[in-house]
Amino acid sequence: MTLIEKFPITEANFTLYFLAYDSPNALSPKAHWSDRQGILELTHNYGSEKDPSFAIANGNTEPHRGFGHVCISVDNIQAACDRISSAGYRFQKKLSDGRMRHVAFALDPDDYWVEIISDNKVEDTEGITETDPSTYRMNHTMLRVKDHEQSLRFYKDVLGMSLLRTSEKPSSKFNLYFLGYVPGADNDVNTHPLEGVLELTWNYGTEQDAAFKYHDGNAEPQGFGHIAITVDDLDAACERFEEKDVRWKKRLTDGRMKNMAFVLDPDGYWVEVVQNERIKKRNTL
Repeated sequence: MTLIEKFPITEANFTLYFLAYDSPNALSPKAHWSDRQGILELTHNYGSEKDPSFAIANGNTEPHRGFGHVCISVDNIQAACDRISSAGYRFQKKLSDGRMRHVAFALDPDDYWVEIISDNKVEDTEGITETDPSTYRMNHTMLRVKDHEQSLRFYKDVLGMSLLRTSEKPSSKFNLYFLGYVPGADNDVNTHPLEGVLELTWNYGTEQDAAFKYHDGNAEPQGFGHIAITVDDLDAACERFEEKDVRWKKRLTDGRMKNMAFVLDPDGYWVEVVQNERIKKRNTL
């Protein structure tokens, strides 16, 4: 990935870093950060690196499960995993582990999970020793959801996403739903070459437990912060969300930052809403 934008917010003691794939082979090279198909935002709170006891909640350990992982798609998955391993990074799951021999999970320095999937058939890339990072994609972000029907309604009807594909795993008692902004999509899209996809994981039966709740990443212990969407007209979008009776974490008029809003999904995950600066200038940050 390439660092494409940096915003020091010194008065609040943190800096935002925006990373994306930016080579000529990328899906949206050299575009403004608000006009990207896939982007990763990292937030660094000053001084945390000096605290040996500081740790984030990665979303995959009880009792703080919620956010699952980010995912990159690669050209030759065996070679890509070898490259990551040779660089000294750890794996939560190697390709050879378990039954799923077509995916791997690397760990970043904070123990967030990074899923690695292949844009090509895994059996076709066996034995290939070269990988080209300029072809990689920031494919998706995974969130666990309590009630799939409520979540699908929110992301489709309120946020305007389309259901790209569904993967049902009845023997393991969970389903995966992949959503994104692909015009005309009808649950039949190959999502591996895409960027900016949202994966929702629903474990059967959680919707029937009134006390069940996922950790949103913003309550202590903190970790995952939010997903974000950009819109054509921020004021009009927020008016529409108001009409849809969304739950707000922050309206445009709240606080000092008047150029962004946060709505809450059915599980309480934060969804940031910002202006696409290519369409309409607003000076978001």
